[in-house]
Amino acid sequence: MSSPNKTTYETATPAIESKPRDQRGLVLAIAAAVVILDRITKRIVAQQLPDGQAHTVIPGIFRITDVHNTGAAFSMFAESASPTTVRNILIAFSVIAAIVLIGMLWRVGRTITLSSVALALILGGAIGNLYDRLHFSYVVDFLEVHIGNYHWPDFNLADSCIVIGACLLLIEIFSPQPSDS
Repeated sequence: MSSPNKTTYETATPAIESKPRDQRGLVLAIAAAVVILDRITKRIVAQQLPDGQAHTVIPGIFRITDVHNTGAAFSMFAESASPTTVRNILIAFSVIAAIVLIGMLWRVGRTITLSSVALALILGGAIGNLYDRLHFSYVVDFLEVHIGNYHWPDFNLADSCIVIGACLLLIEIFSPQPSDS
């Protein structure tokens, strides 16, 4: 038996807090998947529909085309008097946007959230189109949509991911936030 005056020292184990696993690798993998899928779809279109041909999927509504867009979104600036200047400005803008997006993902990508997925989609789309501008001097667009008399400008998977990402960010911005009270 131990004497009451004798002090016993218990070894206390500190409480281990469950630290969430850093998800930045997964978020960057989403961006990489967008780039890979964008490259695959554009390569298939280039192989299957050479020289600007088109394949009708839904008559009067949806076609797969082969369009070389030398301008910005929706072919803005495509008919510029200085296409090289437009291309260089678009490349510079895309590089800056990619750097900013990587920085933002580094900050918010520790967990999977609507924002981190949205930013990853936008980053993947931006890099996908940047690749085209650097290697071909144009972006391959291949999705053509008609609704009634309205013709949506041709677009691609990268463009779609950029728009989806932007919409997800808007949803998060305008979603009601929990009150702190």
